[in-house]
Amino acid sequence: MVRAAQPYATAVTVALAHGDEADVRCFGRTGRAPAAAPCTPETVFELGSVSKTFTALLLAEMATRGELALDDPLDARLPRDWRAAKVRSAEPIRLLHLATHTSGLPGLPPGLLAKAVPAWFSNPYATYDDQQLREALARTTVRSEPGSRYGYSNYGVGLLGRLLAEAGGLPYGDLLTERVCGPLGLRSTTCAPDPPGRATGYRRGRALPPWQIPGLPGAGAVRADGADLLRYLRAHLDGGPAADPGGPLPAALRDVQRLRLRLPHSTDRIGLAWLHRRSGDRDLYFHSGGTRGFTAFVGFSREGPAAVAAVANTAPALDGRFVQAGYEALRVASRTA
Repeated sequence: MVRAAQPYATAVTVALAHGDEADVRCFGRTGRAPAAAPCTPETVFELGSVSKTFTALLLAEMATRGELALDDPLDARLPRDWRAAKVRSAEPIRLLHLATHTSGLPGLPPGLLAKAVPAWFSNPYATYDDQQLREALARTTVRSEPGSRYGYSNYGVGLLGRLLAEAGGLPYGDLLTERVCGPLGLRSTTCAPDPPGRATGYRRGRALPPWQIPGLPGAGAVRADGADLLRYLRAHLDGGPAADPGGPLPAALRDVQRLRLRLPHSTDRIGLAWLHRRSGDRDLYFHSGGTRGFTAFVGFSREGPAAVAAVANTAPALDGRFVQAGYEALRVASRTA
């Protein structure tokens, strides 16, 4: 795993649950500076699109409480002064479509790319705020029928996070802490851009500022340490807080794993944000993520049981070798547990 993050990563954390055993292994230091601290289980990494699994769990938790429903139309959950996207079909965009990348929304909001180009290799979303998201949605047109096609969309899941924040009456990061991170005992997991103990991110050896994505936090703002990632994955295996087995989180943890559709030209399927692949007689659930300075992989298999989280403070490689190494570690662990 460490080799797959070379030559640019200075810090790598691998969290592994294997049967009844669990461990968090850390390598290197949090940055290139001589005074940089050693990487520990409490070193915080940016998770990028792994954030989408947190947004999906928050959605399922709120649905379990009855605060909203997966089939709710997007239009019904918008802030009062927002205009909905134009949908050229009788079927509306539903919350479920946003969580399964079947809304028909493009990968990015219209207008974001042009604004992001000057900072494309450092912090492209940093100046994209809630007002710009509101304006983009009003000028978006969806031409395919929602629910009919899969198309990976940061826009869709980022918008979902905004709708959940509206329904919960709190900013996305605060709502996630209250409903998910706190009950699961995730002490370092946050959307704050500069939390204590964070590693410095690097792209081709160049240090980058903390990743910011204020307008679409549900798509990529979450960061966590290895100890929290292990707790997060174990919750998906164990069913959540033992102190509240009948509460909303255990049901939500099951619901995100319910498979919703098969991906095009593939045998892979998708639950709520989580991707699923059958490997022999094992069911593997996984997601990867990246920012301009970090790469992340998380996955679990209930049959083992097994779980793997791997994070490195370097941008994703074009060949995806670090993510592939994480997936391979999960596949092997699931078969030997």
